[in-house]
Amino acid sequence: MNITVSEIDKSRRTLLTVILGAFGGIGAVATAVPFIKAMLPSEGTKSTGGSVTVDLSKLDPGEQRTVKWRGRPIWILRRTSDMLESLDEVRHKLRDPDSEVSSQQPGYAQNAGRSIKPEYFVCVGICTHLGCVPKYRPDVAPSDLGVNWLGGYYCPCHGSMFDLAGHVYKGVPAPTNLVIPPHQYTGENEIIIGID
Repeated sequence: MNITVSEIDKSRRTLLTVILGAFGGIGAVATAVPFIKAMLPSEGTKSTGGSVTVDLSKLDPGEQRTVKWRGRPIWILRRTSDMLESLDEVRHKLRDPDSEVSSQQPGYAQNAGRSIKPEYFVCVGICTHLGCVPKYRPDVAPSDLGVNWLGGYYCPCHGSMFDLAGHVYKGVPAPTNLVIPPHQYTGENEIIIGID
């Protein structure tokens, strides 16, 4: 059995071709995996796109809680009876007291309290002027907002003001009321944000 040099070269060449092809394939896969992974949504992104369930049982009257939905802050305020009464007192100072800009809230929240249950107010915590985040200011007649302030939301960036139902005041930069996200109650103390 005589093996010639050309046969050895041919088998070496074939072996090297197979090895280099395998390494090239592995390299191509190793290079492609991070790019493919980068195009897929992260777990955090997947969770923010759906609905968010919130337990309201630990929310005291006058207290506000912030949750995230679709990357935006959602405020849930448990209003006191005094807070609800203040809504009527400031009505004449509001730009859109009847919530006529329908895109700002679902139909079931187009009422004086802009809510399903009067006690709970749910809104997107982003100013409708330039997207700043207003401050929750429940204090009545603070020195920086004046004796007529009965509580609400104040955007210190440009001075926009909203009442405790997210109605925008007249004469401020924000053009519309705060946005009410779709939501529903699934029990006495549970709300789902992101579902009509």
